Amino acid sequence: MKVVALLTGRGNNTLRDKNILPVFGNPLLHYPASAAKQAKLIDAFFVSSDDPKILEAASGLGYNKIVRPEELAKPDSQHVDVIDHALEVMATQFGCKPDILIVLLANTVMVKKEWVDDCVKLILEDSSLTAVVPVYKEMDHHPYRAKQLSEDGLLVPFFDFSNMKVSTNRQDLPIAFFLCHNFWVLNMNTINRETGLAPWSFMGDKVKHYTVEEAFDVHTMEDIKICERWLVNNGLAPSYV
Repeated sequence: MKVVALLTGRGNNTLRDKNILPVFGNPLLHYPASAAKQAKLIDAFFVSSDDPKILEAASGLGYNKIVRPEELAKPDSQHVDVIDHALEVMATQFGCKPDILIVLLANTVMVKKEWVDDCVKLILEDSSLTAVVPVYKEMDHHPYRAKQLSEDGLLVPFFDFSNMKVSTNRQDLPIAFFLCHNFWVLNMNTINRETGLAPWSFMGDKVKHYTVEEAFDVHTMEDIKICERWLVNNGLAPSYV
């Protein structure tokens, strides 16, 4: 089984250069990239970006560069298109065809090497799985509690509750999991996108959860401080901190 890591990050962001902002002196992407490098089950490493600074930073950590075309580096670009472009380059330029693809997001520090290996092992143990993804439990922002605006501007539920009774107590609701935006492990041999679960249909229809306590990614400068606290609290900060 060929297990491949793909680090993804674009340069065109509202927060300028966010993927390479310094976190304890290292670029932000250093942390997910290093966690994957320390994992035991990955055979090859690639980085996809339109930004030469991102490509160089990841290359210094042992990642092969994939230059992303401009049309795939826009705010409305879809991750699935980035993945497909990277897979094509891997095949044509590097002769690499992953059986398992680990998609790493460059704008978070919240990746542990054991998480990556654990998720890969779940697919190795059950080849019928189409993906394994980290998730966190969130009951305060449960989908049943969410509202949308009606045409006349009033709050209405997303769901039709006419034939069911929904408790206002969060502990009575079905457990709600939200996907982390840190990494996703895809079984390229079993995924059928036509039957995949929206909105991430590229993960297929048999997606296994891997529960972690929390997840966040960087969108503001204040988030960098959160990154640093998380690294310290989890024993992952550089030794000189």
